[in-house]
Amino acid sequence: MKQAMAMGILAVLFMAALTACGNSAESNHSREVQDMTSNTMDTEYGQKDVVDNTLTDSLYTVDTPISDVMGDPVFGDYGRLIFPVDDWYYSGDTLGDLHLTYYSNIDPEETVEIANYMKEHAASGDTIFYDIYTEEEKAADPEKEDTGLFFFRGTPDERFAVCNAGGAFAYVGAMHDSFPHALELSKQGYNAFALIYRPGAQTACEDLARAIQFIFEHAEELKVNTDGYSLWGGSAGARMAAWVGSYGTAAFGAEDLPQPAAVIMQYTGLSEYSENDPATFVTVGESDGIANWRTMKKRLDGMSALGIDTEFHSYPGLSHGFGLGTGTVAEGWIDEAIAFWQRQL
Repeated sequence: MKQAMAMGILAVLFMAALTACGNSAESNHSREVQDMTSNTMDTEYGQKDVVDNTLTDSLYTVDTPISDVMGDPVFGDYGRLIFPVDDWYYSGDTLGDLHLTYYSNIDPEETVEIANYMKEHAASGDTIFYDIYTEEEKAADPEKEDTGLFFFRGTPDERFAVCNAGGAFAYVGAMHDSFPHALELSKQGYNAFALIYRPGAQTACEDLARAIQFIFEHAEELKVNTDGYSLWGGSAGARMAAWVGSYGTAAFGAEDLPQPAAVIMQYTGLSEYSENDPATFVTVGESDGIANWRTMKKRLDGMSALGIDTEFHSYPGLSHGFGLGTGTVAEGWIDEAIAFWQRQL
């Protein structure tokens, strides 16, 4: 009944999300994993071959064509998922020219850093991408081919976070809205995953729930601590984090797993809440034409009245989709969010 209720509520909320954007915009697959010395996952999950431990080409620059990154042999066939699969949602031919629909403040140097991080780690033999569905599941539902987790490793056995990019449930804007967050978290020692999911409110939440299950199932091999994990998201990705955090993974077809210790949300006009919501941290620009900061603050005020720990930050003059906020008044917000997460532990 809980699952049916969650699905019904999501149907209504999804229509509301689309309206807001228009106004401005299973099997249980637990199994034994193979020996860690191979540094790969079971081939049941479509594992890519480990490449030679050398860089065959120079590192990327702002002038590197986006198509060269996607087609770089170092990434195998998952290079296409680094940028939006639905390519009409981004423009620009090079890393320095990249623009994403609904997003502001894209930092070209940050884009290059992320692409080079991925290239260097993949070339050194690290597994940076994991399928969350089996080959059989993907064959049965081809849309699941365009899903998976990019892994930004932190300190072994440290806690993990899952970062979810927005894109109005039409596409996944990971290069600006989840990869930078995951990379920064890894620099601070946390194990961070950036989810590539199927667009759509329901399917996105199903993929997030499955991703969390995948991480729990493979925690020993991934070398992550599952206690007190956190969910992060911007725009549509923030709704995913809030919904899965509140309703739970079982409501979206995965195993019944513990709630996150904290949900970190950026710029989404979600209004509903309940006593089941985890501790929640919010950031939003006061000039956001898509997500009204007053709506977000009202929600957190209501959660606080229920005894839920919350923290709210709004930034004058800032518009929608500022990501890490590098070079803006919001720069450094991620450090405050990490401190909030740690307080929940």
